[in-house]
Amino acid sequence: MPGACSLLSSSLAPVSCQPWPGAALPLSPLTPLSCTTPRGAAAPRAQSKYFCLFPWLCLAGVAGPQPLRGLGGWRGGGGEPLPGGAQPCGRPFPAGAKGEPRRGAPRRCARGRGCLFPGLVGGCAARQLSPGPGPARGDVERLLRPGRAEGAERRIPPRPSAAALRSRSRGALLRPPREARGRRRVPATAPAISRAPSAVSRRRPRAGSARTLRLPDPLPRVPAEIRATSPGRFRYYQNVCTQSYSYVWWDWARWEKEIDWMALSGINLVLAFVGQEAIWQRVYLSLGLNQSEIDEYFTGPAFLAWNRMGNLHGWAGPLPQAWHLKQLYVQYRVLERMRSLGMITVLPAFAGHVPQGVLRAFPRVNATRLGGWSHFDCTYSCTYLLDPEDPMFQVIGTLFLKELIKEFGTDHIYSADTFNEMNPLSSDPAYLSRVSNAVFRSMTGADPEALWLMQGWLFQHQRDFWQPMQVRALLHGVPLGRMIVLDLFAESKPVYQWTESFYGQPFIWCMLHNFGGNHGLFGTVEAINHGPFAARRFPNSTMVGTGLAPEGIEQNDMVYELMNELGWRQEPLDLPSWVVRYAERRYGAPNAAAAKAWQLLLRSVYNCTGVCVNHNHSPLVRRPSLRMDTEVWYNKSDVYEAWRLLLSAGAELGSSPTFSYDLVDVTRQAAQQLVSDYYLSIRQAFQSHSLPDLLTAGGVLVYDLLPELDSLLSSHSLFLLGRWLESARAVATSNREAEQYELNARNQVTLWGPDGNILDYANKQLGGLVLDYYGVRWSLFVSALVESLNSGNPFHQDQFNQAVFQLERGFIYNKKRYPSVPVGDTLAISKKIFFKYYPRAMRRGRAGPA
Repeated sequence: MPGACSLLSSSLAPVSCQPWPGAALPLSPLTPLSCTTPRGAAAPRAQSKYFCLFPWLCLAGVAGPQPLRGLGGWRGGGGEPLPGGAQPCGRPFPAGAKGEPRRGAPRRCARGRGCLFPGLVGGCAARQLSPGPGPARGDVERLLRPGRAEGAERRIPPRPSAAALRSRSRGALLRPPREARGRRRVPATAPAISRAPSAVSRRRPRAGSARTLRLPDPLPRVPAEIRATSPGRFRYYQNVCTQSYSYVWWDWARWEKEIDWMALSGINLVLAFVGQEAIWQRVYLSLGLNQSEIDEYFTGPAFLAWNRMGNLHGWAGPLPQAWHLKQLYVQYRVLERMRSLGMITVLPAFAGHVPQGVLRAFPRVNATRLGGWSHFDCTYSCTYLLDPEDPMFQVIGTLFLKELIKEFGTDHIYSADTFNEMNPLSSDPAYLSRVSNAVFRSMTGADPEALWLMQGWLFQHQRDFWQPMQVRALLHGVPLGRMIVLDLFAESKPVYQWTESFYGQPFIWCMLHNFGGNHGLFGTVEAINHGPFAARRFPNSTMVGTGLAPEGIEQNDMVYELMNELGWRQEPLDLPSWVVRYAERRYGAPNAAAAKAWQLLLRSVYNCTGVCVNHNHSPLVRRPSLRMDTEVWYNKSDVYEAWRLLLSAGAELGSSPTFSYDLVDVTRQAAQQLVSDYYLSIRQAFQSHSLPDLLTAGGVLVYDLLPELDSLLSSHSLFLLGRWLESARAVATSNREAEQYELNARNQVTLWGPDGNILDYANKQLGGLVLDYYGVRWSLFVSALVESLNSGNPFHQDQFNQAVFQLERGFIYNKKRYPSVPVGDTLAISKKIFFKYYPRAMRRGRAGPA
């Protein structure tokens, strides 16, 4: 496996890596390699042996093909000397950092070389990873290109210490003083970046959905300094599940775009969970577990979120060693960029769940097996939970956090979820307090300044168990002010209202919005426009900020831009006026038809009221049956009319990337509604024994509407199944890994488990998936109904489920490669579907919501 490498010798000569004789194939990142130098370069010592960390980087090793010590190899300041006197990465990286860098922080190499793997001794390579005079100016130049960045200043005050946060959290009203609240400044001499900090994000939508940045050159100047103050200390972002539903296959380039979006949106508190399994593996090995026990515990990459919360173990695993190494590399870069932009990073902590191997290594440990989770049996669920009073709870928790801090540094806030969608072993308040106290003590054992950030999802999800007495006990196991609770689903099911503002613990009002990363236009705009302000006015409110907590991203940009802006507002917005300005900013030009389309969407799909759950149950993306739910909360004709208006704006706005994205999304929503209409026609024809009507409705759905929808989705890069699958394969370092990762990616968006355990929970509407997965299911369903009418035999749902499961499972293993590049003209395809279906759609849509 030749590759361009850097020989870690005093000469830093370039080399090429070759496998040692007898090395097993395929090569892994820890395969022993010999390093040979090109002609004329200084050769390594004859007996030196090297290991390939990445295909382009050799690390010096001890004699013989032995693996690197731990997962981080030789870290700066802590490893053994390398042959030839090679030194660890030197100066702080990037330039301009003040004070001593955290241990394990990215560093800059000598001789103009970059740290290819920060924190490793000798991790310097000829490739320069972060050129330039420092992060702030580089970010401005990159974000505002082609506009000029000269004179631009982004002012971010220092973060208060953890102690300061705690002292402000002890009062009845946990609102930091004015001088401590979040601010962004643009001086009068600088180009006008925005009218308010959150407005920056209006000019740059999320990178994963659609992106446009049209700035005048030169940028207009403002007459005076503009200052905006956030009413809350925190603007939080992420959900533990987002790590798997959206971020799982991301490389640094994609992370960089997301972090830019966070900064431009004013987000200052964010999860940083990448790479933690590498640290856990190091800890488990040090405790005496063997590698097979660790491999049996970790899930595959697409399901790690639920492994981390104790819901699953082993499913779709194991994790290759290359995965750990690459994730560590990404985490270093993510943390460096987040911290350089003033964000507080939240690291994971120990929640009490352990692999079964811990019971072998410590036979006297007191651990109990939890019950199964979400239709999984104990083959892949039923994780062991340590007793809170067992000494190993503190040993493991503190050891893990110390290793994590040693590797990544810390901002003193940690996240752990012990009872995510699982009932505790006892409802005794004393037991619940002991559990939360044990988790917190394991944090302070490693970091005396620790604060615990906990998702409050469990309180509303398991409402029967979590009565006020149990909630109070769990929360009060931690000193007041040392825990921050995420009221995760506050836009629909706020918990603070029935827990007296979490019984004194600070909380963040969060919008969850999305489940499973589903596609589908949805929003609760009135609830999020008023909810945060009502929470601040709540008697003795302990609210300290607002947050975005979707399970999956890259959908419904408007809702997230609105929520981000509300984090900087003192009162609710005039939504009809706001959405008109939003449309203009999004497309870079005013357009009356587009503005009217957005007003229609605002009052319909984006205005669900009451208890609303954005989990797409459309017949399109569900296993067909005769008892499917087709109800919606809005007037369907509003979506059809918005579709018509957007098409009419195509001549003016067709060159806008965000317009193209929205046109696909609105057309997709209209087609989803049409699928429901045809399903109702199919069901009615079957129940009335009308074979001609069944054949007509079924034929149109299977042979025209679904193929047309698939063609539309395939015309846009962000609606491609191939993009999702290729991003998974791109992480791999071997064909075997690529196949495993692709199976992970396919399973998550379809069966979600070996037997359809959480079938279609993470459904997506993607080009390739609609035709080869949903379309095949619908074809079998219509055929089964036709056969039933022809033969006179009743339709049996159980028999159909068994037959369709074979098709669903076959899709996961069919190895078909899907294009990752779009094909076709989005505008033309949308018009074609419109002229075919709009008249029928409007006739059905005028009936209003079901």
